[in-house]
Amino acid sequence: MIDLRFLRENPEIVKENIKKKFQEQKLPLVDEVIELDQRNRAAITEADGLRAERNRLSKQIGGLMAKGQKEEAEKVKKQVADSAKRLEELEKLEEELQKKVTDIMMVIPNIIDDDVPIGRDDSENVEIERFGEPKVPDFEVPYHTDIMENLSGIDLDSARRVAGNGFYYLTGDIARLHSAVLSYARDFMIGRGFTYCVPPFMIRSAVAQGVMSFAEMDAMMYKIEGEDLYLIGTSEHSMIGRFIDRIIPEEDLPLTLTSYSPCFRKEKGAHGLEERGVYRIHQFEKQEMIVICKPEESREWFKKMLQNTVDFFRTLDIPVRTLECCSGDLADLKVKSVDVEAWSPRQKKYFEVGSCSNLSDAQARRLKIRVDGPNGKYFAHTLNNTVVAPPRMLIAFLENNLNADGSVNIPEALRPYVGGMDKIVKR
Repeated sequence: MIDLRFLRENPEIVKENIKKKFQEQKLPLVDEVIELDQRNRAAITEADGLRAERNRLSKQIGGLMAKGQKEEAEKVKKQVADSAKRLEELEKLEEELQKKVTDIMMVIPNIIDDDVPIGRDDSENVEIERFGEPKVPDFEVPYHTDIMENLSGIDLDSARRVAGNGFYYLTGDIARLHSAVLSYARDFMIGRGFTYCVPPFMIRSAVAQGVMSFAEMDAMMYKIEGEDLYLIGTSEHSMIGRFIDRIIPEEDLPLTLTSYSPCFRKEKGAHGLEERGVYRIHQFEKQEMIVICKPEESREWFKKMLQNTVDFFRTLDIPVRTLECCSGDLADLKVKSVDVEAWSPRQKKYFEVGSCSNLSDAQARRLKIRVDGPNGKYFAHTLNNTVVAPPRMLIAFLENNLNADGSVNIPEALRPYVGGMDKIVKR
């Protein structure tokens, strides 16, 4: 959510930003919120005047009564009663107008960074850099679930009977590999100076509305029936929510946190879930990184966080590339986002395994996360990035470390987490 004062003073910049995001249907909202804001401020001014007048008249009543001028005092009391009725009307009007303004401001997109490429959708995202040499082996690489099944590592049929499509059982060495990757990611980020956290896996609606747009909530989140609780789609939600209504001393910044959680997603509009795959699923686990910092430091932290993910994948012998998200592919709260994509030898192309995002002060403004600095209070900047999200990441891992005989090599960095194994073989 952008600053209302900024919108009031720079409506054309806000409109141009909406055009860059190809959301022309939202253009009338800018003028509508300005008109509502003018009415609200007028109501506030009138109400403040009535309150001041009420205080003045109340003192006058006391003076008249002290002089025994009861008739004059009653007339003044009537004036106070009349103004009280009008004040009540104005307070209700203020509440209504403020709600309308807030509701509209929640759907007006954040101002994107100047260097974000302009494009309608993810087909117009721009490659930035490649890390590692993408290779295609001289043998056919099977579909990822076939690799797992050959190693007795997955049971999709049972999961489908138990929960439906979009779920899975991981077993044996593949399940151990899954847990090992998450443990390694945890220690990798601790080694980079981040504090490890395990957050709540459910959040209240006020937090959900603070960390994402209404459209994202509808498409992603599962609601707990009969309670004001949602299952998280990523630990970023509860990690940022941890600081709701908080004032953080500036000397405590930056806050650099890494969190583990299961993630639950409806995947609404995903055009059906793969029956034999684990790329797009309703339930998975993830290691995340979150930074809360001063506004002038968020660009530098964005670069550091992105490099952390690249470095992590390279220690596992997985080639990756970074892809700048274009304006039309950015969620409304984001000012900048870069996807990390891993190489798929089977498909001979890259696919997304993580995303690094800078939301500037949008989440902090919604959740009232402020910083107390030497020059007063201001809203913090929030950033988030995926360290690793198996089992999707396992697709890249298995394909890039597969041998012709169906066994899978374990990179050196991961061996301490799988009991020293250097290879997964069919048992």
